[in-house]
Amino acid sequence: MLVRWFSTPLNSFRGLLTAGCFVATRILSISGLRGIVGDGLDPEYVARFSAALGTIFCGGKVVVARDGRSTGPMLHHAVVSGLMATGCEVLDAGICTTPTCGVLVRHLNAAGGLQITASHNPIEWNGLKPFAPDGSVFNRELGQQLLRILETDGVVWKDWSGIGKLSAIQDPAAPHIEKVLRLVDVEAIRRKKFRVVLDCNHGSGAACGPRLLEALGCEVIVLGGTPDGRFEHIPEPVEKNLGELCQAVKQHKAHAGFAQDPDADRLAIVDETGRFIGEELTLGLAADFVLERRKGPFVVNGSTSRVTADIAAKHGCQFHRSFVGEAHVCAKMRAVQAVLGGEGNGGVIEPAVGYVRDSLVSMAYVLAGLTAKKTSLSIWADSLPFYTIVKDKIVCPASAVPAACEALRKAFGDAEAREGDGLRLDWADRWVQVRGSNTEPIIRVIAEAPETADAVELCDKAMKVVESVVSR
Repeated sequence: MLVRWFSTPLNSFRGLLTAGCFVATRILSISGLRGIVGDGLDPEYVARFSAALGTIFCGGKVVVARDGRSTGPMLHHAVVSGLMATGCEVLDAGICTTPTCGVLVRHLNAAGGLQITASHNPIEWNGLKPFAPDGSVFNRELGQQLLRILETDGVVWKDWSGIGKLSAIQDPAAPHIEKVLRLVDVEAIRRKKFRVVLDCNHGSGAACGPRLLEALGCEVIVLGGTPDGRFEHIPEPVEKNLGELCQAVKQHKAHAGFAQDPDADRLAIVDETGRFIGEELTLGLAADFVLERRKGPFVVNGSTSRVTADIAAKHGCQFHRSFVGEAHVCAKMRAVQAVLGGEGNGGVIEPAVGYVRDSLVSMAYVLAGLTAKKTSLSIWADSLPFYTIVKDKIVCPASAVPAACEALRKAFGDAEAREGDGLRLDWADRWVQVRGSNTEPIIRVIAEAPETADAVELCDKAMKVVESVVSR
């Protein structure tokens, strides 16, 4: 598996992206809120968003956590204020991973949860990610209910006698780690005495990632182990940002290198030679281990590598694709009763832990796979089908997506076209997709083929078509 990322800032802009959903650099959707602090994301709006959420939860218990960014404490106060003003009891988890927040919602029988995070976005960003009572991300129905309350100013404020309260959760990571350890043969992994380099990059993964690996008997070398949000490299865990991790794996003669994004729901992997094997193969490796032992449906999104379909076929399991986005993947997983799911951005979703992408699950399954297969990470990765996936993006208005899709359809008339999540064009051995991002003001173009030159050429051709539309 070879993954190549490009970035084309064709058309920087500020302003209206979609009516009611983009103001300055604030992006609001059914999945939550993201924005640049001081330029679209401010305490006043955050408090109102949280109060709308508190209205949905009807004054119940709400787990609140944050990812360690330096702007987190300021936003945390606004979040707590909005929730308490609507009568909610706030259960404060402090700095925690996003999947930990989801686990705690169920563990504490809360009405819902709210993670303060901007995931892999740059340091100036932050955001809010709500959780449903079952510990999953908001589905479309709940997300639209939240948007309606915000649009109609439908917040139900409480008077002085109905204000909620605040309490701290003791050892918030423990229930999450315990659930993950139940997935694997802990003693077998401990006997291997793996040496692992973990790049937390000063994100919330530092609050539980080293602890999980130590519980699995690993010798852990931690990079960026203080969860203060002062990233030592660009936070998205892709190859161009992980040079230090690759060097550290070779320096320490480690069996594996793991890189978490700031809220630790995604994981990228480096093998024992210091080779970045990518975030796409995180899901592939997990699936190869799980589906061999636990047969059942497997769900990925429409931008995930074909290697996952090949792995499902290899193990005789049903394979399904959903629209891009954690909520869409989880909805499809529930509909088909999937045993595993995820996204090619390094996000594995294990229903036994929670319907949330989870880097701790990913690390446990990779180590369990290495233990069971009695081989190295490089050999295991090379045994999987090989594809090159090329990812590019253009900074531009989402309003340009329909025109870009139509132009691509005309340019590649021999392909099978699939609509609904931008446009995906499929041939017998390759595909290309164009779609607007749910979390950033960009259009993504993704292409995949068995040969590197073919994938690059296909992505380049698609990019030229999209650029011609956006630059008009």
